[in-house]
Amino acid sequence: MSNFLSLVGWYILPRLATSWIQSIYYAITIRAGDPKPAPGSARFLSHRRTINILVVATYLLYTIYEAGYELRAEPSFYQDLGVPLGAADREIKSRFRRLAAMHHPDKAGAAADLRDKASFFMHLKLASDTLQDAARRFAYERFGPDIVEWQKCVTIRDFVSRGVLGGILPHYAVAAATIYVLGLFGYMEFGKFHRWLILITLCVFEVHVVTRPAFPLVVDVVNALITRVSSRAPYLPFQAIQLARKLTITVYIGLAQIGPLLVQQTRPGSRAAQGEDKALEQGLQRLDAVVNQLNTETSRLVAMEMAPFKGDAGAVSNLQGKMQEWLVQNTLRSDPMVRDALGTSFRKRRIDAPSGAKGNR
Repeated sequence: MSNFLSLVGWYILPRLATSWIQSIYYAITIRAGDPKPAPGSARFLSHRRTINILVVATYLLYTIYEAGYELRAEPSFYQDLGVPLGAADREIKSRFRRLAAMHHPDKAGAAADLRDKASFFMHLKLASDTLQDAARRFAYERFGPDIVEWQKCVTIRDFVSRGVLGGILPHYAVAAATIYVLGLFGYMEFGKFHRWLILITLCVFEVHVVTRPAFPLVVDVVNALITRVSSRAPYLPFQAIQLARKLTITVYIGLAQIGPLLVQQTRPGSRAAQGEDKALEQGLQRLDAVVNQLNTETSRLVAMEMAPFKGDAGAVSNLQGKMQEWLVQNTLRSDPMVRDALGTSFRKRRIDAPSGAKGNR
């Protein structure tokens, strides 16, 4: 329940953090007296999306680190006793005897040491008793240290029934209700299908993990990778479940916060793109109005110049001939090939002319 409350909080907190950081960013990068981007403008929205993505991405990276740190900060019974996961009952009993000889309360000096020694000794005894009982060991590996309080459970069936019916299913019922209620209020609309798919997949994964007699293949593969690249102890099934839940929360936050922002940057229907399209459309409309005005003015001037020739067929025919001749001559003179040909002809004529003739120098 606390995980999903954290999800709800982090749907709202990044918005507040983004506004605060954007204000600081403008205060640092924009000189005093210079105008800042207006709220709602394309530049303002682009900065806001970028800052929001960075804020959420930073938090998501922190949640991944936090998940691993919390698991390392709470060692398992195996780590407390210093025995491997597949340790036999004889090995566990022998290890407990050695630790009991070292940490027995009778060897404490001051009263404070006595309390600490007694507390740690009882913890070691609880770990030893739990791991030496086959049913309780099975339950501990799949449900965690909470099973020490399940006094009425004796067999593996009792522990599994209590864990699934009293822990897993209520947890996912609350999670599903939270997602559904938030959807009614307009939250978590992006990636709704994938969000429900992840929730159902995680629930099936947990039920599979706690009901199998051996560790699931996924846990074995993860443990093999972890022990090869680091010195961290292998994950127990209940630790893998805790890590999967935290990573699911991280994915949910990513879908709710980063997903829509990334889509807005590429989707032409985004608010910023709509503003740019609207400005472009207004510019084209203004350009079209100017072109129409120039066309009207040009038509009026041409009609004014042609007014003296209106009704005089001879004058119109003479004008058309003159214009045709001017167009032909102007076209010929402006053509590069014609100019080159004329230049070559003039040079030949100057060469063939007698010495002293006018125009050959």
